[in-house]
Amino acid sequence: MPTTISLAELEAYLDEALPGPRMAAIEAALRQQPDLVEQLRAINRRRDAGVHSLGEVWRRQRISCPTREELGRYLMQAMDEEHIAFIRFHLETSGCRFCSANLEDLRRRMEEPLDEPYRRGKKYCESTAGHLPKKKP
Repeated sequence: MPTTISLAELEAYLDEALPGPRMAAIEAALRQQPDLVEQLRAINRRRDAGVHSLGEVWRRQRISCPTREELGRYLMQAMDEEHIAFIRFHLETSGCRFCSANLEDLRRRMEEPLDEPYRRGKKYCESTAGHLPKKKP
């Protein structure tokens, strides 16, 4: 049974801007519906010709995405409720994979010991000792 997939979803699929489960569903539909593959080709031809929809520009430039700083404040709940609600909507309802990955990275960094970046830097320096050319006087 064919799956209904909108043109906007196909565009978002090409930009990898959909939640994982929806990306997988579209990929499965592409294997079964050759007309969808042709629609993707048409989108790519249009993009190659320099014609872009407002939605494409919005997704590609991540206009609605919060900054990394805003995501950090969201994690610490250091912003007003309205802004928190917007970011929650963006992450959970819109399913922005880019922001979800950014948020997960920030969570991990918040959980790592404070001296971890120092230890990591020291380890890098030690691993290159003896491999760099000596300065000539």
